[in-house]
Amino acid sequence: MKKHLLLAATLLFAAFAARAQKPDTATFMVHYKFSHLRDTTHRANPYTENMALFLGKNSSVYKSYDKQLQDAMFKKQVKEAIANSPDGNISIHTNNTGSPIQYYQFPAVQKLYRKESLVINSYLIEDALPSINWKISNDTASFGGMHCQKATTHFKGRDYTAWFCADMPFHAGPWKLNGLPGVILEAYDTKKEVVFKFDGIEKVAPAQQVAAAAEPQSGDHRLVMIGGDDSDTDPAVIQLPARAIKTTEKEFTKLQDAMRKDPDAFVQAMMASSGMNGPGNGPRPDNIKIKVGPQQVINNPIELPEKK
Repeated sequence: MKKHLLLAATLLFAAFAARAQKPDTATFMVHYKFSHLRDTTHRANPYTENMALFLGKNSSVYKSYDKQLQDAMFKKQVKEAIANSPDGNISIHTNNTGSPIQYYQFPAVQKLYRKESLVINSYLIEDALPSINWKISNDTASFGGMHCQKATTHFKGRDYTAWFCADMPFHAGPWKLNGLPGVILEAYDTKKEVVFKFDGIEKVAPAQQVAAAAEPQSGDHRLVMIGGDDSDTDPAVIQLPARAIKTTEKEFTKLQDAMRKDPDAFVQAMMASSGMNGPGNGPRPDNIKIKVGPQQVINNPIELPEKK
């Protein structure tokens, strides 16, 4: 009997998890001015980025607005380069503007998914949604006319203060922050080295039916973009990227190390593995050069090791 009950419970949880991770519709979008002091030798020059948190009934996704702008520009550059290069030799420069990382939170099943992009491929890493021990105080403040309450915690090596709006029934926040009885509108660590500054909130237009991208036919040019698995989806729809490659933290770290060691060789290997080497599939991978800009020094990561 116990075995049957355990099996039934397992199947029920699996069915609930699958339902919770189906496409969700965002109803609100919170804007943040993200700031992170990555290099402590240049305290006057922190890394900054415009970010957005899309809030749905069962899930949320936190991603970069700046990255979306970069992707659109990159796609335009590639199309123009192909059109203006009859011999198929093209050269594209990218300065890595905007973070390719996206965080998907599924509170009901305690799951956190991180999407990362390397060259033309996207990767999906699954993890447990962090359990954060918040201490809620009676302090209040207003952000954009929205009443918020203060909470503090120690998380990933830093002491954080967060301001959440209990009037909005979303248990989500930027990055990996979660677990408060309302959406987190602003958060920062005590040294202000990591800051998620509230920059506005707006209702999201209802999701529109978006046709799936057609597979390339014989004779068509195949154009694969960084983060391209989001190009044919409505921004109001929250769903895990179907074409992202599922991997582990360990394996993804190996890929990152390989790209840092030899970016050009890594780019060529990724394009060759994508199949961009046959008739009708656009330029051959050995004719394409993508220059990766210099990597910023990071001696103060957002996640710090815990002091013993």
